[in-house]
Amino acid sequence: MEIGQVCLKIAGRDSNQKCVIIKILDETFVLIDGQTRRKRCNILHLEPLKDKLDIKEDAAHGEIVAAFRKLGVEVTERRPREKKEKPKKVRKEKVRAEAKEKPKSVKSKAKAEKKAEKAKVEEKPKAKAVEVPKPERDEEKAEKPAKYADAGKKPKKAKKPGREDS
Repeated sequence: MEIGQVCLKIAGRDSNQKCVIIKILDETFVLIDGQTRRKRCNILHLEPLKDKLDIKEDAAHGEIVAAFRKLGVEVTERRPREKKEKPKKVRKEKVRAEAKEKPKSVKSKAKAEKKAEKAKVEEKPKAKAVEVPKPERDEEKAEKPAKYADAGKKPKKAKKPGREDS
């Protein structure tokens, strides 16, 4: 395989499409372009054809399309998708400001006044926290008797009969 060799892609999404080798990357991978996407490809996924194009290493896509047209192979042009304008979001601050500008009805004003009055009435002074002294313990009662002879260590479990250590 060499640069300019026309191949047929036999594996993957671009299978059964013609391509040309533009660059040899290493023993197993080459860079291809043509009817396929311009990408790195394993040489095991390519079947070489008898045709060869006269192109330079790392040739542009336009040069490759022109060379394929001379050979009689149609290459479809890929166009990027056109970007659509996204609708702009209105910030909440602006919406709130617009709402404040609107004149309030008589009922809503009365409700707001009632809420303000209730808030004033419901405010009550809070009670102060009082410290309660804890009862003192006798030191004799606080000490617990030792359960085990080794002062806090658990005794070893007895070995099961019929079992031997190895």
